[in-house]
Amino acid sequence: MPPTPYLAQLPADLLARAAKIRVAVFDVDGTLTDGRLWYSEGGHETKVFHVHDGLGLKRLQANGVQVAIISARISHPVALRAEELDINHVYQGQNDKRACLLELLDALKLTPDQAAFVGDDLPDLPPMNIVGLAVAVANAHPWVAEQAHWQTERKGGKGAAREVCDLILAAQGKSAAERAHWQ
Repeated sequence: MPPTPYLAQLPADLLARAAKIRVAVFDVDGTLTDGRLWYSEGGHETKVFHVHDGLGLKRLQANGVQVAIISARISHPVALRAEELDINHVYQGQNDKRACLLELLDALKLTPDQAAFVGDDLPDLPPMNIVGLAVAVANAHPWVAEQAHWQTERKGGKGAAREVCDLILAAQGKSAAERAHWQ
C-alpha cells in the first residue's frame, strides 16, 4: 500500500515512469529548500532543509536508487547537507544543468528514461525535458509545472522531495518492505 492516499490514485503511466528510475536528481533552491536565501550580518549563507526530505533521500539510496544534486548556485550548507545524507553526486555552480545531467548519466551508465529530475524554476527546464520523470514542486513556476510529468502537493523545502521519494518507492514496489522495516 502506498504511504499516502493520493499515490493510489496516480495514473498508471506516471507509476510506470517512476518504476524505471535509477537516479533521482534534485535542484536545491526552491526544491530542497523553500527558495529563500538567508544571510547573517557577517554575510554567511544559511539554508533550511526539511528532515522528512532527508529521510526520503536516504530511503531511496537504501533501496538502490542513487540521489544527485545539481544546483546553479554554490553553497557550503548544501555541501554539508549532502555529506550528512551520504549523497555522492553533488554538482554546484552548474549553469547548464542539462549538460551536467548528461555527464552524470554517462558516468553512471544510465539512460535519460532512468532518471528523475525535480525542480521549480526556469533553469530546471532543460534537464526536465530529457528525463523519464520530470517533477515540479507545488510552488514551481507555471512553465515548469506545465512541462512536468507530475507536480507535488507540497512546496519545495516543505516535504516535496519526500513525496517524490515516496512515489518512486511505491512505483517500484518497495513501500511495503519499507513500512515493515519501520514497524
